[in-house]
Amino acid sequence: MTKIIDKCELFEKVHQFKIETPHLVSKAKAGQFVILRQNEMGERVPMSIGGLDKENGILTIVIQEVGKTSASMNRMKIGDSFADVVGPLGLPTNIEKYGNCICIGGGVGIPPIYPIAQALKEAGNNVTTIIGARSKTLLIYEKELGDASDQLLISTDDGSYGTHGFVTTILQKMIDDSEKIDMVICVGPVPMMKAVVETTREPRIKTFVSLNPIMVDGTGMCGACRVTVGGKTKFACVDGPDFDGHEVDFDEMTKRQKMYIKQEKISYDKFLHDGCNVNKQIEKLNK
Repeated sequence: MTKIIDKCELFEKVHQFKIETPHLVSKAKAGQFVILRQNEMGERVPMSIGGLDKENGILTIVIQEVGKTSASMNRMKIGDSFADVVGPLGLPTNIEKYGNCICIGGGVGIPPIYPIAQALKEAGNNVTTIIGARSKTLLIYEKELGDASDQLLISTDDGSYGTHGFVTTILQKMIDDSEKIDMVICVGPVPMMKAVVETTREPRIKTFVSLNPIMVDGTGMCGACRVTVGGKTKFACVDGPDFDGHEVDFDEMTKRQKMYIKQEKISYDKFLHDGCNVNKQIEKLNK
C-alpha cells in the first residue's frame, strides 16, 4: 500500500504527506531517501525522509512545489496513492555516540534533519538543533525538533522570530563562545550547506552534509547525481547522500543543479497555464 493517509499544507506550495508503506518504513533509517512516482507515466522524484512511524508503518515526506511534477503531486488528496514509493535508498546517516552534536536544517531541509536528530539523541548524544527560514511564517517542524533535541535554536533572515540572521550566525556564535562541538550535520539549500562548511572548516569540526543533486534512477546506474568529494567522483544515491562537507566541491554541484532550470521553468509554466497534468493524460488513455 502507498496510500496517502494524511496531508497538510505547511505553507504556500509546501505540503506534508503521510504515506502508508509498512515494509519500506520497517527497513528505513535516518538520512535515507525514497523515490516517488505519481503514476505509470510519472517522473521519478527523489525525496528525503521526513519522519518514520515504524509502529504504524507511516512514512512522512515534505514536497515543495518547484516544477511540473512536484506541482502535480501537491494536488494529490488524502486517499490517493502513489504508483511507486521505492526505498529506502542511499546510505543511512552514520549514527554513533559523538558527544555534542549540532543538527542544522534550512527550508525544506528541516524535515529530514528530524529523524537524524532523533537517532543521534537515542544514541546518547547531546543534540542541539538549529533551524532557519526566511521568516517566521516559513518555519516548519519547530515542535517536532524541539521534542527531539536537548536545545532548539532558530534563525530568521528578517528577524521576525528567533535570531536575526542565518543558521551560521548562531553556529558562529557557539564557536566564538568556545562551546564544545563534536559533530555537525546539515541538510538544506546548497548555499546554506556551503556556508556551514566554511564556518566549521577552520576550527576543524567534523561536518557532514546531505547532498541533493539531480537524480534519475537512484541506484548508481545513470550517473546523473555525480558529485566531486575529496577530488573523486561519487554518486550521491549510493555513496551518500551524506558526505564530509569539507571535501565537497560545492561550486561544481551548484553549476550542475542549474543545468535544466530553463527547461524546468517551461514545463512548470505550461502545467500552470494549460493544466496539463499526467492524470488527465491517463484518463484519456483509459477511455
